[in-house]
Amino acid sequence: MSLHTQYLESFLRSQFYMLRMDGPLPLPYRHYIAIMKLVKTGENNWSLPELVHAVVLLAHYHALASFVFGSGINPERDPEISNGFTLISVNNFCVCDLANDNNIENASLSGGNFGIVDSLSELEALMERMKRLQEETEDEEASQEEMSTRFEKEKKESLFVVSGDTFHSFPHSDFEDDMIITSDVSRYIEDPGFGYEDFARRGEEHLPTFRAQDYTWENHGFSLVNRLYSDIGHLLDEKFRMVYNLTYNTMATHEDVDTTMLRRALFNYVHCMFGIRYDDYDYGEVNQLLERSLKVYIKTVTCYPERTTKRMYDSYWRQFKHSEKVHVNLLLMEARMQAELLYALRAITRHLT
Repeated sequence: MSLHTQYLESFLRSQFYMLRMDGPLPLPYRHYIAIMKLVKTGENNWSLPELVHAVVLLAHYHALASFVFGSGINPERDPEISNGFTLISVNNFCVCDLANDNNIENASLSGGNFGIVDSLSELEALMERMKRLQEETEDEEASQEEMSTRFEKEKKESLFVVSGDTFHSFPHSDFEDDMIITSDVSRYIEDPGFGYEDFARRGEEHLPTFRAQDYTWENHGFSLVNRLYSDIGHLLDEKFRMVYNLTYNTMATHEDVDTTMLRRALFNYVHCMFGIRYDDYDYGEVNQLLERSLKVYIKTVTCYPERTTKRMYDSYWRQFKHSEKVHVNLLLMEARMQAELLYALRAITRHLT
């Protein structure tokens, strides 16, 4: 995160407030929830402020897991090393050096794992699609009916985007050599099968949709958390806005590039996977800007972070700098956190009314 210092400051402020400052939950409870990321073993007589505090902690650490695994911070098992673990490297650099060596910024440009010509053409094609979409938006806006249809199409397709441990989702040999090792946490939980499930089953004709206009973070969630857990709403809102608007106007070797469209597509695709729709957004942009390998990476990092591998990280946007891919992971993390908060806070609001 130190590659993006403005965001890091905002992140640390909110995390410190959740764990250390005055709040409804006692300090031991906060750390227990952070470690376990579940409250199934908690008491049944939680107050609403305590519940909101717990929900914020859960969403925070669920999302943080996506960033940690997506950025290669987790150790992978290595049978040749006595302790069984080795730090993941990104293009031959150790993750411990990623924030300290400016040369690492160009690692993805000099690595020999991919063809430079192919990745250059991939970058140029992406920029061309962005330019074409911008021109089409200026010329003619899609109708509400068209945008609704495109959302439903993208939502249904997201159910068929498989996570990275399903090798047939990629061309042969792309991922089949990766070993997915999941941590053994069964001793800590009552239900080992408890985990992410798609918001709808494949094959269902009428998939549920969470209309963002009916319950937004800005108009509903923000005020609820601030009322029941003082000031956390301001810190979370600052963090969401920071990562959504963060830009250096660069794409790999190109400068003075407006990346708004790309950042919006990444954020909204995560919400789309959770069935959240923005009426004023054209989801045709998602399909144009996010390639198949990137969608698989996003779903894996967001929904099954422990299955993420270095090869998946390397497979998309191969000309982009490491700091730019970290920026992608920050966007995915905050979009995932906001999606979880929207569902949880809407349920609490309904309980109150």
